[in-house]
Amino acid sequence: MLDWSGARNEAAVIAEAWTREGGPGGAIVLFDRDGIREVASGGFAAIEHRLPFTPDTPNRLASISKHICAAMLLRAGVPLDEPLGKLLTEAPPALAAVPLARALDMTGALPDTMEAFWQQGVPFTASLGADEILARAQLFPALNAEPGTEMAYSNTGWRLAQAVLDQHSGESYARLVDGLMGALGLPIRFARDESEVIDGLAAGYWREGDAWRRGRYGFNFSGSGGMAGSAAALARWASNLLAGREPLAGLLERLAAPRTFADGSASVYRLGLVASTLGEDALIGHGGSLPGYRNHFLMAPEKGVGVVLLSNREEEALWPALRVLAALLGQSLPPPADEMPDGLFAAEEGPFWAEFGASAISFMGGYEKLVSDGSGGMRSLPAYLDIRLRRSGADAVEGLIGGVARRLIRVPDAVPLDPRLPGRWRDRNLGTEILIRGDGSARLPWAGSGIETALTPLPSGRALADLPHGPWRHRPCLWLQPDGSLRLAGHRSRILHFDRVTEGATP
Repeated sequence: MLDWSGARNEAAVIAEAWTREGGPGGAIVLFDRDGIREVASGGFAAIEHRLPFTPDTPNRLASISKHICAAMLLRAGVPLDEPLGKLLTEAPPALAAVPLARALDMTGALPDTMEAFWQQGVPFTASLGADEILARAQLFPALNAEPGTEMAYSNTGWRLAQAVLDQHSGESYARLVDGLMGALGLPIRFARDESEVIDGLAAGYWREGDAWRRGRYGFNFSGSGGMAGSAAALARWASNLLAGREPLAGLLERLAAPRTFADGSASVYRLGLVASTLGEDALIGHGGSLPGYRNHFLMAPEKGVGVVLLSNREEEALWPALRVLAALLGQSLPPPADEMPDGLFAAEEGPFWAEFGASAISFMGGYEKLVSDGSGGMRSLPAYLDIRLRRSGADAVEGLIGGVARRLIRVPDAVPLDPRLPGRWRDRNLGTEILIRGDGSARLPWAGSGIETALTPLPSGRALADLPHGPWRHRPCLWLQPDGSLRLAGHRSRILHFDRVTEGATP
């Protein structure tokens, strides 16, 4: 039996904490197939003006936008199994053979544009339009991996999907969105970038010490993350999906249909939605993050209910949304992982590493909370990445990360920097240069000059850089190749390949 009162009380506890703090806030909306049932909100939409955040406050939906883009592709009849090169006249050559469906379900191995540009020295605060981003993506020399072998999050496929839809329909994406949302009577719209005016939009904030700072994101948003709307509007959209009302009839089943890797094994990522479970209930939903905005929505389709949580504060959104939904469904939250490891781990070879702590994992920079799997192991509550691991002795963990078998070993204390790493290196395709010094410091490209980082050495000729930028942190791995060249990789982009320009550099 559904407990609407208990869920409302749980939502109120979260919202009241935002209000008591006197900073940014958010809104939580519970819904079923018939519409909105309960709401809670707190904190400010604009701290500077003391404007309250309400269920009707527009917010950036960020990556929650993806399933809306997918719904529009399905409604338009775009053939998702066709390769990008056949569907899009300006598809980057290295990406052209990837089927659109794999580009959407995160198994296409497409380098993420933001992370790839960041590695080349372009900060995400830079103002880049859609044409400029596509022009730079045309230069991508390769994919991250073989398509279909791994689930690794990337916004690039969705950016290209928007271009496919534009070409297929002959209309702008913004006009297509307006048409669909107008038919539903919903105040959800597409914004190209942060400079576009949206009436009443909540400002985004991230915390630096004791102070809140405004978030910034200069890139064109694209269909991967450009929707803006209120928690109430998103809940009404999701209610229509659950009920299968026109013009969304049958779309939820198609969006949430199982997807598989090339070997036939199942993936939790669908078409802009992530499948998970809470007790006996199957869930489907997605999160969204832009600097200063963190959101999540979850639905339990068999029960016909769901929850939306939108916030303008750079904080975890999945777990509070799950708390509210658990109260509604009468389910217990999963317990913490048994024998949770702590510290830095790495594979024996390649750029694959993970850091454990505070009941969470950062795998190559991708963060997920870990809980018990009920049989002595640990699993993610996948916001984006499905992780299933088990301890293997005191200093190793093994299992599946993004559908790939991994074995990670604890990194010993005080690993020395490999003496072959120091020197000046230039990427053989894109011209990006990095400098590694013998004292373990390095300079990577950044906004026309460079950014300094202290490297964390790993065994076998590898080292982690550390590049903070606003609320986000990027930790790419540098690792030597057998031929003496150097690769650089994060979770979302693994395409930079360097040749040595000069030998070892002094501090």
